[in-house]
Amino acid sequence: MPRRNRPGRGRPASGERPDAGAVSGWARSESGPDGDWLVRTVPGAQAAKTYRCPGCDHEIRPGVPHLVVWPADETGGVADRRHWHRPCWEARARRRPHRRW
Repeated sequence: MPRRNRPGRGRPASGERPDAGAVSGWARSESGPDGDWLVRTVPGAQAAKTYRCPGCDHEIRPGVPHLVVWPADETGGVADRRHWHRPCWEARARRRPHRRW
């Protein structure tokens, strides 16, 4: 059976301005007590480099699914992107980013 398109579904309410990343499908917008963020899911098959999660200070190895997060305001750029484990990102209100020395 062919898919039916349903107009208006997933569109922002009138007066809301969607984020460019959210509209193009590669990022979604999230708001929290720590500000507004753009969040992109990286599937394990596309995770090709090693990153360090700011929530737990552990490595995110190649092949591990994770999130890329950056500020949603105009000042957020490529240098502001951080790679997080999903549970670390969801627990960021309880655990602040840190670096073990």
